[in-house]
Amino acid sequence: MSTPPTAPTPGTVLLSGIVGSTAYGLAHAGSDLDRLGLFAAPTEDFHGLRPPVESQVTTAPDRTLHEAAKWCRLALRCNPTASELVWLPDDLYEVRTPLGEELIAIRRSFLSAGAVRTAYLGYATQQLRKLRTRDTTDPATRARAAKHARHLVRLLEQAVHLHGAGHNLVRLPDPERVRDLGERIADDPARAEGLLAAATERLDRPGVLPDHPDDRPAEAWLRRVRTAHWTDRPPTAHRTNHPPDSHA
Repeated sequence: MSTPPTAPTPGTVLLSGIVGSTAYGLAHAGSDLDRLGLFAAPTEDFHGLRPPVESQVTTAPDRTLHEAAKWCRLALRCNPTASELVWLPDDLYEVRTPLGEELIAIRRSFLSAGAVRTAYLGYATQQLRKLRTRDTTDPATRARAAKHARHLVRLLEQAVHLHGAGHNLVRLPDPERVRDLGERIADDPARAEGLLAAATERLDRPGVLPDHPDDRPAEAWLRRVRTAHWTDRPPTAHRTNHPPDSHA
């Protein structure tokens, strides 16, 4: 029987904060409070048969934690959900260690034009696809449709801002406008097609982002994480019933 992966131990969370609708300014009275963070697994755990867990997702509270290496891989692909962790407004961080501060300091090195275009347009297209499947005559599904529409608008605006300014605009400057636009799109999903086409055209033009991310700062940071979380313990001797190898 295989041994289940262990969860992050206390004290290994390097960076954590409140994300999602609260961070964007789109939350309402019934919105969930979502948390995202990253942790460092003990370095020696990478040397055994079973690698440590890469992600931990819990509900009540809603929290997602990614192991440091996995988070870096997601961020180098400009995954919108993971990437926003290093672009949060200061008041939304709940855990911010020195290594977490170092990661925030190198956040621009994860960005690249192609990855932003692929990731953000891909996520926005997913929202449009979900939006089109909702029966808006039912109040509950109508509310879900409006949520998909809001996030579609938000993703497109963040992508265009990243492309043109090199900065992730997590907290939207005018959330009421995004909310109102989401309501109109929920009633008429075809409205989103023009927004998606305009964002695609803008992202096809030159911007400030490099063609490829610079993964060297992430590599150096991750090595510092591994050094900091290495426990120098002597190996435990195990007796076996196997005789030593003999040679004729």
